[in-house]
Amino acid sequence: MMTDGPSPEVGHFRTKVDQEPEDNRFYQALLPFDSFEDVTRRDRYRPLPDDWIIAVTDVSHSTEAIEQGRYREVNTAGAAVLAAVSNALPELQFPFTFGGDGASFATPASYSSIIRDTLAKTAAWAEDELGLTLRIAVIPIADIRAQCLDVLVARFAPSLNVTYAMFAGGGLAWAERKLKQGAYTVPRAPMGVTADLTGLSCQFAPISTNRGVILSLIVVSRDDQTSFVEVIQELLRTLHSDDPGLNPLPAEGPLPALTGDHLDHAIRTSSRKRPFAAWAEKRLRTIPARVTTLLGIPGGGFQEARFRRERVENTDFRKFDDGLRMTLDCSPELADIIEAYLEEAQRRGACFFGTHRQLAANLTCFVPSPTQADHVHFIDGASGGYASAAVNLKRNIANSLGTQGVHASDPWGQPIGRSV
Repeated sequence: MMTDGPSPEVGHFRTKVDQEPEDNRFYQALLPFDSFEDVTRRDRYRPLPDDWIIAVTDVSHSTEAIEQGRYREVNTAGAAVLAAVSNALPELQFPFTFGGDGASFATPASYSSIIRDTLAKTAAWAEDELGLTLRIAVIPIADIRAQCLDVLVARFAPSLNVTYAMFAGGGLAWAERKLKQGAYTVPRAPMGVTADLTGLSCQFAPISTNRGVILSLIVVSRDDQTSFVEVIQELLRTLHSDDPGLNPLPAEGPLPALTGDHLDHAIRTSSRKRPFAAWAEKRLRTIPARVTTLLGIPGGGFQEARFRRERVENTDFRKFDDGLRMTLDCSPELADIIEAYLEEAQRRGACFFGTHRQLAANLTCFVPSPTQADHVHFIDGASGGYASAAVNLKRNIANSLGTQGVHASDPWGQPIGRSV
């Protein structure tokens, strides 16, 4: 689970600091920054320790699922990865990123067997309960560095409650390509085996735009790293990227789904399959907060108004993982300005980009405890989101380069590979 307190310690999960190996404290030791414009600062990032692993996951054929109107299921499968690993290793801090149709994270290699087992169970749950195929790859950092790539990590603090990991170095993008090529794969667990998804929630209706457009945005580097960094810096200045008004989640919070939700039912089914003692213990811890919320009575350490404020502050609507990703609530005019600026930058070879417009956003939550401030909330477009922006990114690359491959790289000169 995650920590709270005056020092932001999330984007990772809780660790017993006084008993852990030094490498386990790598992420915790990174100094957080609170201005998102610092994502382009090389001095904010540190390379992962040599004996760590990278785990990458994604939903196979997510485009088809989106076309069938199943993007909430796709988001749920991606977020389930992080909930399952958190519950399997509640004392470990680890950097992660949510990508809409999947998630990626890093841990010390000593946890490899637990990671593989947990991800295999999560894939079984995704297929058996949601009808989605969750692909999994677990890759040693040494194999990534053998490609003259790296995985660099920084910690961005959007609030005093949480931090989220930012990734650079080209290694994470390479790992995602190896996943899609079928390398380093972890097979699903047998039928009936499932992961512990306690704390995962998908109980909200789609969040309608307040400004006119929910814009999903991905920007990656091409060749000229200096130009790419300048493009990102100028874009963030244009957006006033620390403006909370860009966050699609309104201050009053999202509305609950109007009807019984099969996604939350699937999650609860997974939780009930755990050993009874563990299930009962977690349920008993959450009952006081749930009762006082329903009755509108402060109690059990839970304060609904504070929780709503933290939920807005803790959303991950902006991130960097070998490229800029943002889910923004903006006016159509601002969306036009953003796309025109990126088209011009793409024409002069500074970047590639993909965008997708929709009228609502989707919220997937992981709340280990409703009385703690460290709950995290993953936001994406409600009708395509990052997955559709990625399709448009690939189309832009193809249109710019024809059938030829492309050498792309991260902001500090590390080559990412060919055929992005």
